[in-house]
Amino acid sequence: MALENDTQAPDFELFNQFGERVQLSEFRGEKSVALVFFPLAFSGICSGELCELRDNLSLFTANEVEVLGISVDSRHALRAWGEQEKYTFDLLADFWPHGAVAKEYGVFLEQKGFANRATFVIDPEGIIRASFITAPGEPRSLDAYRAAIGELQPV
Repeated sequence: MALENDTQAPDFELFNQFGERVQLSEFRGEKSVALVFFPLAFSGICSGELCELRDNLSLFTANEVEVLGISVDSRHALRAWGEQEKYTFDLLADFWPHGAVAKEYGVFLEQKGFANRATFVIDPEGIIRASFITAPGEPRSLDAYRAAIGELQPV
């Protein structure tokens, strides 16, 4: 079961597509974070979703929200995909232990071996203020991100 709104977001540390460590708590007191779990790099729906975020990144930057994409792919696969799609936000490898962060957030699909399409918007204090999950095969809408960002208090 996915974590609920108004609860503390579990801290984690993962490698991004460039091999740099990214820790959720590093953003605490600084800015909000949109954790964007997606099943797999190079897949059609995931590419479409993240390209839409890339093309509308100003929605996040204008509201001081850091976008962090997370999948069970290796950082090497994420780097190749990120370069191909020209993503400018971090893609985090929840590769090993396999899906550990997705499991902690309650969005890992054991029978498939990857995370569901789930988004958690976390405020600067580390509290989940909004979240949404779509059914398998269903992309998330940009309107859902707008609504989630609207749940954040001004910094």
